[in-house]
Amino acid sequence: MRINTAILAIISCLLWSSAFAGVKIGLQYTTPLQFAGIRFFMAGMLVFPIALRNNPAYFRILRKNLGMILLFAFLQTFLQYIMFYKGIELIPSAVAAIVIGSQPLFIAVVAHYLMPGDRMTLLKTMVILSGILGVILVSMGKDPNSLTGNIAILGILLMLAINILSGFTNVLVASEKKMIPPLVISSASMIIGGTTLFLFSIPFEGLHFEVKPAPYYVSLVWLSLLSAIAISIWITLLKRPGTKVSDLNLWKFLIPLFGAVISWLVVPGEDPQLLSIIGMIIIAVSLVLLNLVNRKKHAIIR
Repeated sequence: MRINTAILAIISCLLWSSAFAGVKIGLQYTTPLQFAGIRFFMAGMLVFPIALRNNPAYFRILRKNLGMILLFAFLQTFLQYIMFYKGIELIPSAVAAIVIGSQPLFIAVVAHYLMPGDRMTLLKTMVILSGILGVILVSMGKDPNSLTGNIAILGILLMLAINILSGFTNVLVASEKKMIPPLVISSASMIIGGTTLFLFSIPFEGLHFEVKPAPYYVSLVWLSLLSAIAISIWITLLKRPGTKVSDLNLWKFLIPLFGAVISWLVVPGEDPQLLSIIGMIIIAVSLVLLNLVNRKKHAIIR
C-alpha cells in the first residue's frame, strides 16, 4: 500500500508539472478565468462516467453530501484558481514557483494543528526546509533575473493564501467522515467549480466563442485530462486509511523538478543550469531519505 501510494503520488505530480506549459500555450489565445472554467468543467465531465459506473447512486450521494462538495468546489477550484491567475499576473514566474513550491510547509503546519496523529517531526521539518531550498535553486537556475525585479506584495500574498487554502482543503478531504467516494467528489466539484468559474468570468472577460488555432485545443484537452486524472488520484490517496496529509504533500516538491525537465525538453532556449541541477538533487535526496526512514519505521511497528 505504501509503495502504491508513493507511485500514484509521483504520477500525480508528474501530470501537474506539465500543466505550466499547457497553461502558457492556452493563454495565448483566450482569457485566464474562462480558460480555467472550461478546463475544469471538461475534467469533471471526463471523470463523471467512471464515477457513475463505480457509484450507481451517484446523484443520491451528491444530494446527501451537497454541502461538502459545494464547499470543496468553491475552495479547491473556484477560489484557488481566481487567486492563482491574479497572483501570477503580478509577480515573476520564478517567484511564483518558489512561493507555490513551499506549499508542503503550509500543509504540514495546517495538518499539525487540525489532524490528530499528523504532527511535525524534526525529520519532516528538515525535509520540508531542504525541499524549499531545492525549489529556490531550481527556480533561480531557470530564471535568475526575475528574482531581482519589482515584486508585487499582493501577488506573493495571493500565492501564500493559495498554500494555506490548499492545506485546509487537503485536511478537509482527509478528515471527512462520511466516506464520500473520491471520484464523486472530484467529478462533481470540478464540474461545479468549472461552471462557476466560467460564469464568473463573463462580466470581466466577455465571451470568446471564435474558432482558435489547434494548439489551444490541444492544450485544453491535455489540461482537462491531467486535471481529471491527477485530482482524482490525489483525493483517493487523501482518503486512504493511514495516509498522513503532510507526508503525502511532500511529494509535491517533485512538481518544480519535473516542470524544469519538461521545459528543457520542449521549450526552445531552455537548457539545464547548475543551480537547477543542484536543487533537483537536494529535493530527490530529501524525499528518498524520508521514505526510507518511514518504511523502516513502518516495518518496526509491524
